[in-house]
Amino acid sequence: MPKTTYPRDRFDDIPADVGRVGAHRAENPRMRAGVIFLWALIATIVLILIGIFGTLLASGRIVLFPEPTPTPTPTVEVEGVVDTSYDVVILNATPEPGLATQMKATVVAAGWAEDMVQPGEAGSDDFPTTTVYYATADHEAAARGLADVIGGAEIELSEVYVLGDDPEAKQLTIVIGLDRTATPPTPSPTS
Repeated sequence: MPKTTYPRDRFDDIPADVGRVGAHRAENPRMRAGVIFLWALIATIVLILIGIFGTLLASGRIVLFPEPTPTPTPTVEVEGVVDTSYDVVILNATPEPGLATQMKATVVAAGWAEDMVQPGEAGSDDFPTTTVYYATADHEAAARGLADVIGGAEIELSEVYVLGDDPEAKQLTIVIGLDRTATPPTPSPTS
Protein backbone atom coordinates (compact mmCIF):
# COMPACT_ATOMS: atom_id res chain seq x y z
CA MET A 1 0.00 0.00 0.00
CA PRO A 2 1.51 3.33 -0.98
CA LYS A 3 2.23 5.73 1.77
CA THR A 4 0.60 9.03 1.28
CA THR A 5 1.88 12.16 2.73
CA TYR A 6 -0.24 15.06 3.58
CA PRO A 7 0.94 18.60 3.90
CA ARG A 8 1.63 19.68 7.42
CA ASP A 9 -1.15 21.59 9.21
CA ARG A 10 -1.87 23.03 12.64
CA PHE A 11 -2.85 19.65 14.13
CA ASP A 12 0.58 18.29 13.56
CA ASP A 13 2.05 20.79 15.97
CA ILE A 14 0.69 19.62 19.34
CA PRO A 15 2.67 20.50 22.42
CA ALA A 16 4.14 17.52 24.26
CA ASP A 17 2.61 18.32 27.65
CA VAL A 18 -1.01 17.79 26.47
CA GLY A 19 -2.38 14.52 27.80
CA ARG A 20 -5.09 13.24 25.64
CA VAL A 21 -5.97 14.12 22.12
CA GLY A 22 -9.18 13.16 20.30
CA ALA A 23 -12.63 11.96 21.40
CA HIS A 24 -12.76 9.95 24.62
CA ARG A 25 -15.55 8.39 26.59
CA ALA A 26 -15.82 8.95 30.29
CA GLU A 27 -15.04 5.99 32.45
CA ASN A 28 -17.92 4.18 34.11
CA PRO A 29 -18.02 5.01 37.74
CA ARG A 30 -17.75 1.93 39.89
CA MET A 31 -21.10 0.93 41.34
CA ARG A 32 -21.11 -0.10 44.90
CA ALA A 33 -22.09 -3.66 45.73
CA GLY A 34 -24.94 -2.45 48.00
CA VAL A 35 -26.61 -0.53 45.16
CA ILE A 36 -26.41 -3.55 42.87
CA PHE A 37 -27.88 -5.78 45.59
CA LEU A 38 -30.71 -3.27 46.22
CA TRP A 39 -31.69 -3.13 42.54
CA ALA A 40 -31.59 -6.93 42.32
CA LEU A 41 -33.79 -7.20 45.42
CA ILE A 42 -36.35 -4.72 44.03
CA ALA A 43 -36.44 -6.53 40.68
CA THR A 44 -36.94 -9.89 42.44
CA ILE A 45 -39.82 -8.57 44.55
CA VAL A 46 -41.50 -7.02 41.49
CA LEU A 47 -41.19 -10.29 39.53
CA ILE A 48 -42.62 -12.32 42.43
CA LEU A 49 -45.60 -9.94 42.77
CA ILE A 50 -46.26 -10.11 39.02
CA GLY A 51 -46.15 -13.92 39.22
CA ILE A 52 -48.59 -14.05 42.15
CA PHE A 53 -50.96 -11.60 40.47
CA GLY A 54 -50.79 -13.49 37.17
CA THR A 55 -51.52 -16.80 38.90
CA LEU A 56 -54.52 -15.37 40.73
CA LEU A 57 -55.78 -13.79 37.53
CA ALA A 58 -55.38 -17.02 35.55
CA SER A 59 -57.13 -19.10 38.23
CA GLY A 60 -60.10 -16.71 38.29
CA ARG A 61 -59.69 -15.58 41.90
CA ILE A 62 -59.17 -12.01 40.71
CA VAL A 63 -61.37 -10.53 38.01
CA LEU A 64 -60.16 -7.28 36.49
CA PHE A 65 -63.32 -6.39 34.61
CA PRO A 66 -66.31 -8.06 36.27
CA GLU A 67 -69.51 -8.29 34.29
CA PRO A 68 -72.03 -5.84 35.60
CA THR A 69 -74.76 -7.51 37.59
CA PRO A 70 -78.19 -6.67 36.32
CA THR A 71 -80.16 -4.45 38.62
CA PRO A 72 -83.39 -6.18 39.51
CA THR A 73 -86.38 -4.20 38.45
CA PRO A 74 -88.96 -3.93 41.17
CA THR A 75 -92.15 -5.74 40.42
CA VAL A 76 -95.22 -3.65 40.74
CA GLU A 77 -97.89 -5.31 42.84
CA VAL A 78 -101.25 -4.75 41.20
CA GLU A 79 -104.01 -3.86 43.64
CA GLY A 80 -107.07 -6.07 43.47
CA VAL A 81 -110.26 -4.47 42.14
CA VAL A 82 -113.66 -6.12 42.42
CA ASP A 83 -115.05 -5.69 38.91
CA THR A 84 -118.45 -7.37 38.55
CA SER A 85 -118.54 -6.77 34.78
CA TYR A 86 -116.42 -9.90 34.21
CA ASP A 87 -117.95 -13.29 33.42
CA VAL A 88 -116.77 -15.88 35.95
CA VAL A 89 -116.36 -19.57 35.20
CA ILE A 90 -115.92 -21.85 38.24
CA LEU A 91 -114.43 -25.31 37.71
CA ASN A 92 -114.33 -27.90 40.48
CA ALA A 93 -111.07 -29.82 40.12
CA THR A 94 -111.49 -31.88 43.29
CA PRO A 95 -113.22 -35.20 44.04
CA GLU A 96 -115.64 -33.40 46.41
CA PRO A 97 -118.94 -32.60 44.62
CA GLY A 98 -120.81 -29.32 44.99
CA LEU A 99 -117.82 -27.00 45.57
CA ALA A 100 -118.43 -25.08 42.33
CA THR A 101 -122.02 -24.32 43.36
CA GLN A 102 -120.89 -23.17 46.83
CA MET A 103 -118.24 -20.94 45.23
CA LYS A 104 -120.89 -19.50 42.87
CA ALA A 105 -122.96 -18.44 45.90
CA THR A 106 -119.90 -16.64 47.34
CA VAL A 107 -119.21 -14.80 44.06
CA VAL A 108 -122.86 -13.81 43.56
CA ALA A 109 -123.00 -12.54 47.15
CA ALA A 110 -120.02 -10.27 46.31
CA GLY A 111 -122.07 -8.49 43.61
CA TRP A 112 -121.87 -10.53 40.40
CA ALA A 113 -125.09 -11.19 38.52
CA GLU A 114 -126.18 -14.82 38.80
CA ASP A 115 -126.21 -15.31 35.00
CA MET A 116 -122.54 -14.11 34.76
CA VAL A 117 -121.25 -16.92 37.02
CA GLN A 118 -121.13 -20.44 35.53
CA PRO A 119 -120.20 -23.37 37.80
CA GLY A 120 -118.97 -26.66 36.35
CA GLU A 121 -116.71 -29.64 36.76
CA ALA A 122 -113.09 -29.73 35.59
CA GLY A 123 -111.53 -32.56 33.64
CA SER A 124 -109.45 -33.66 36.63
CA ASP A 125 -109.97 -34.02 40.36
CA ASP A 126 -106.45 -33.55 41.69
CA PHE A 127 -105.73 -29.85 41.13
CA PRO A 128 -103.57 -28.80 44.12
CA THR A 129 -104.28 -25.09 44.73
CA THR A 130 -107.30 -22.91 44.02
CA THR A 131 -106.29 -20.46 41.28
CA VAL A 132 -107.97 -17.59 39.46
CA TYR A 133 -106.91 -17.48 35.79
CA TYR A 134 -107.02 -14.37 33.62
CA ALA A 135 -106.27 -14.09 29.88
CA THR A 136 -104.44 -10.75 29.50
CA ALA A 137 -102.34 -8.51 31.75
CA ASP A 138 -105.13 -5.91 31.70
CA HIS A 139 -107.31 -8.33 33.68
CA GLU A 140 -104.83 -8.89 36.54
CA ALA A 141 -106.42 -6.36 38.92
CA ALA A 142 -109.86 -7.95 38.45
CA ALA A 143 -108.39 -11.44 38.97
CA ARG A 144 -106.70 -10.33 42.18
CA GLY A 145 -109.97 -8.74 43.36
CA LEU A 146 -111.89 -11.97 42.66
CA ALA A 147 -109.21 -13.99 44.49
CA ASP A 148 -109.74 -11.74 47.51
CA VAL A 149 -113.53 -12.16 47.27
CA ILE A 150 -113.33 -15.97 47.45
CA GLY A 151 -111.10 -15.88 50.50
CA GLY A 152 -107.68 -15.85 48.91
CA ALA A 153 -106.37 -17.80 45.95
CA GLU A 154 -103.43 -17.74 43.61
CA ILE A 155 -103.73 -15.87 40.33
CA GLU A 156 -102.13 -16.82 37.04
CA LEU A 157 -102.00 -15.41 33.52
CA SER A 158 -103.14 -18.10 31.08
CA GLU A 159 -105.36 -18.36 28.01
CA VAL A 160 -106.07 -22.04 28.67
CA TYR A 161 -109.43 -21.44 30.35
CA VAL A 162 -110.82 -18.81 27.95
CA LEU A 163 -114.27 -19.74 26.68
CA GLY A 164 -114.83 -18.83 23.04
CA ASP A 165 -112.38 -17.43 20.52
CA ASP A 166 -111.77 -13.98 22.01
CA PRO A 167 -108.88 -13.87 24.51
CA GLU A 168 -109.73 -10.20 25.12
CA ALA A 169 -113.17 -11.13 26.49
CA LYS A 170 -113.74 -10.04 30.08
CA GLN A 171 -113.67 -13.46 31.68
CA LEU A 172 -112.06 -14.90 34.79
CA THR A 173 -111.85 -18.61 35.62
CA ILE A 174 -111.67 -20.06 39.13
CA VAL A 175 -110.26 -23.59 39.31
CA ILE A 176 -111.04 -25.00 42.75
CA GLY A 177 -108.16 -27.04 44.10
CA LEU A 178 -107.69 -29.65 46.80
CA ASP A 179 -106.85 -26.88 49.29
CA ARG A 180 -110.63 -26.09 49.44
CA THR A 181 -111.85 -29.62 50.24
CA ALA A 182 -113.22 -30.56 53.64
CA THR A 183 -110.58 -33.25 54.14
CA PRO A 184 -107.16 -32.58 52.75
CA PRO A 185 -105.83 -35.35 50.51
CA THR A 186 -103.38 -37.84 51.95
CA PRO A 187 -100.07 -37.84 50.17
CA SER A 188 -99.44 -40.94 48.12
CA PRO A 189 -96.43 -43.02 49.18
CA THR A 190 -93.44 -42.55 46.93
CA SER A 191 -91.46 -45.54 45.90
